Amino acid sequence: MPTITAKIQIDVPHEHTEMLTKTIHTYREACNYLSAMIFQTKELRQRALHDLYYRELRSRFGLKSQMAQSVIRTVIARYTSARSNGHDWSLVQFKRPEYDLVWNRDYSLNQDRFSINTLDGRVKLRYKKQGMQHFFDGTWKWGTAKLVYKRKKWFLHISMTKEFPELDPTKVNHIVGIDLGINFLATTYDTQSQTTFYPGRTVKHKRGQYKALRKQLQMRQTPSARKRLKQIGSRENRYVTDVNHQVTKALVETYPKGTLFVIENLKHVRSATEKVCVRHRYVSVSWAFHQFREMLEYKAQLNGQGVIAVDPKYTSQTCPKCGHMERANRNKKMHAFECRNCHYRSNDDRIGAMNLYRKGIEYIGTGTTGV
Repeated sequence: MPTITAKIQIDVPHEHTEMLTKTIHTYREACNYLSAMIFQTKELRQRALHDLYYRELRSRFGLKSQMAQSVIRTVIARYTSARSNGHDWSLVQFKRPEYDLVWNRDYSLNQDRFSINTLDGRVKLRYKKQGMQHFFDGTWKWGTAKLVYKRKKWFLHISMTKEFPELDPTKVNHIVGIDLGINFLATTYDTQSQTTFYPGRTVKHKRGQYKALRKQLQMRQTPSARKRLKQIGSRENRYVTDVNHQVTKALVETYPKGTLFVIENLKHVRSATEKVCVRHRYVSVSWAFHQFREMLEYKAQLNGQGVIAVDPKYTSQTCPKCGHMERANRNKKMHAFECRNCHYRSNDDRIGAMNLYRKGIEYIGTGTTGV
């Protein structure tokens, strides 16, 4: 069941702005208080934290019952996420004012308006439906929402889930191998022997500019420079996300239902590129390949398509015509491939896509290639 975060803008009248602002700032203060307690005790069991701090959260910050419980869950989730990502035990701080709301408790939808719980009672707010109409057709399950104030606008970030059948390998009618990279963000090779290149040089150049600007600001070490650094980081993240959205959307719309996309499993791409020279390391290892995969997976599932990720080892060194594998087959600097056995020539990214397409053929036959 794919989960999508719907970002719905809500209209907040002037008379309700103070209520919402007070609520999100108090919620943040409560999260930071509980985070400090957890940092000292290393206690992450919800039941134990409830017994220890539930009454304190309500009396100290004036939280309502459901808000206090949400604070506990929010802080536990942040510590658990940090630990699962391999970070050392450190104090988690909540800097951005936000407020987690539980569906049908902290927020609900009544008569075409959102009813949101605040410290001073519930408020009913209109919202903008443009581009979001499909989420209100009754087929989506609504989950926890986050109330966010950003760029002088109010949003509800709501997690949405919907049941979609997974693509049956026996019903695959089209296969597309997708090689991911830097000079070409994606290179595809499909059942019709068609190759498509999604260029990435403009993206590479723009990210290089961001890197150079960050380096200059880091050398200044002034408050204004640090503020500017934060703005640049957020802007680059939005840019990368937008590019991934555009490419994945183009892929699922180009191919019909029943298409199987075969991509590389780039889980260990950072460790695999440690030998890249320092000057190019940032661009090589920092592209959001995992985000690309997640976007492609949920969009494909919504469109009656499927995605498998396979081991990328030797996909750019193996000849798709004769099967000969040799490192010398590939010239990475020239982005060229020439088989030392049969002398077949092509772009090295296209070769990778062709070999991924071949692995898709093997998956249909055995069902064991995906990882």
